[in-house]
Amino acid sequence: MRPRVQYGQNFLIDLNLLDVLASEAQIGTDDVVLEVGTGTGSLTQRLAALAAHVITVEIDQAMHQLASEELAGLSNVTLILADVLEGKHRLDAGVLAVVAQRREARHPWKLAANLPYAIATPLIMNLLALDDPPELMTVTIQKELADRLAARPGTKDYGALSVWLQSQATVEILRILPREVFWPRPKVSSAFVRVKYDRQLRGRIGDLAFFHRFVRAMFLHRRKFVRAELLSAVKGLLDKPAVDRVLAEAGIDPQCRAEQLSVEEFIGLSRVVQQACPPAAVEDADSDTVADDDDDDDDDDDDPVADGDSAAT
Repeated sequence: MRPRVQYGQNFLIDLNLLDVLASEAQIGTDDVVLEVGTGTGSLTQRLAALAAHVITVEIDQAMHQLASEELAGLSNVTLILADVLEGKHRLDAGVLAVVAQRREARHPWKLAANLPYAIATPLIMNLLALDDPPELMTVTIQKELADRLAARPGTKDYGALSVWLQSQATVEILRILPREVFWPRPKVSSAFVRVKYDRQLRGRIGDLAFFHRFVRAMFLHRRKFVRAELLSAVKGLLDKPAVDRVLAEAGIDPQCRAEQLSVEEFIGLSRVVQQACPPAAVEDADSDTVADDDDDDDDDDDDPVADGDSAAT
């Protein structure tokens, strides 16, 4: 059986590293675990030994059949043949329904997976946008994506994705993985990453949908100063004097750039902008869905790699 490039299949063949990933996922006996990318079921078996129940999703029918045979004796594993994403903008409703059913509104749930590169960014973003996201996500992803998730202000990797994640969770890069531990070998290094959801952090945001749209808009043109970027983001909603008042109230230097603002400064600025905008604009933001990329300006020489991971080959 050959890996399928269109699904971003790169199998972690070092069994010791599978043990490490399962251990780092901090799974308890009451936990319901979502795994995306069942593959041959090697990680699934390790998760099932720790969790109350594992829901594992595979898009490849051949792999799903193989894993079904390997996992047939495990009563606490539910295998689903599906694409976990609906067009990369929404999570599959059927998968979420199975998670809710298995949790029975009591069990905590977590994500633990060797994620296909092609879906890592939209999956993590959309899971974090849920009203009740996983309390812990421990995943294998591209190292360059891991660097963006954990990036600090003022660095080239810091962008909308960094702010979105860190405004609601703590991000920790656990281990860098060389290309040689995968089959087939990807073109890039990978990393184990842990994203720990923090309800108190999210509580500072207020309107999550407005904040998401605002942060994305502020990173559309990385070379612009904050004042110019904000004027573009609220075009038709706030005039120049209003934007100047917003920046002054939020304590933001108009001559700095978005990549220099801390997560806390983004949250504060977003709140002031939302209060200054007409109510209709806020309602429009609430109707938006979470997208799968940062929408950073493509013509910036210092721009980090675009979101939406390419399948490694």
